[in-house]
Amino acid sequence: MSRAESALPGRVVAAHGRHYRVVLDASPAPRHCYTKGKKAGPAVGDRVLVLPEGLNEGVIIEVLPRRNLFYRSDAQRSKLFAANIDQLLLVLAAEPEFSDDLLGRALVAADSAGIAAHIVLNKADLPGTARARARLALPESLGIAVTTLSALDTEQTRARLGPVLQGRCTLLLGQSGMGKSTLLNALVPEAAAPTQAHSEALGTGRHTTTHTRLYPLPMGGDLIDSPGFQAFGLQHLSAHDIEQGFPEFAPAIAQCRFYNCTHQHEPGCGVLAALARGEITAQRHALYLRILAENEAARRY
Repeated sequence: MSRAESALPGRVVAAHGRHYRVVLDASPAPRHCYTKGKKAGPAVGDRVLVLPEGLNEGVIIEVLPRRNLFYRSDAQRSKLFAANIDQLLLVLAAEPEFSDDLLGRALVAADSAGIAAHIVLNKADLPGTARARARLALPESLGIAVTTLSALDTEQTRARLGPVLQGRCTLLLGQSGMGKSTLLNALVPEAAAPTQAHSEALGTGRHTTTHTRLYPLPMGGDLIDSPGFQAFGLQHLSAHDIEQGFPEFAPAIAQCRFYNCTHQHEPGCGVLAALARGEITAQRHALYLRILAENEAARRY
């Protein structure tokens, strides 16, 4: 019998570096698994083939085809968040102040991968919430739902987000310090995720999640918790992928004079015309130009 024939299918439920926990289809007890070689490893949510070793270990020999993969990348490395997800739950808060640029990049990554996004504005009890909520008018105008709540109110959190999460595999994502671990604990009490107050001196959050892990939800579905981030490179995206990350560009792109228009300076560009008419916001077009320029610069070096 070949290695592939003796391998068993399963699902990756946790990842830390090159170490993984996999639940095999044939057994609910997770196995501690690793990969061999230098090729890219699996992500949480991936379906894999495992060669069992001993009582509770194994070697991942193959990652099965994915529906999607959500990740960020820069010149040095790629950070895989999750695979085969149905939606992205982006957690923001008034304190520490969230970044419009990082929010925009996460939404571009989701749109380019065909993954729906939902924003949670956490810490609704803080005085800066109204101003933070006003800053979300732009993503809301793009059809992205926004839910405002305080994760400290467990009953409210479950009532507001239960229908959003039920029966779906959801990636929980956010900058450090946004209260993501508190939200996770409200939704999955057995997670017992550690929480910390953000650093007021630095105005930034502290990382309380160090690895990515999947939790089954009491109402059905799964929630994948991931470490907070302070950067969101998109260097894995092609120029076409970047365009796909701005779905509001699509009607205007159809009006471009040139098929290979980059929407930067070309005559007869439908996107620039829509920008001039106010149909595309300057903020979103500026983000598009930044991502495009970063990726072009990375390919030159």
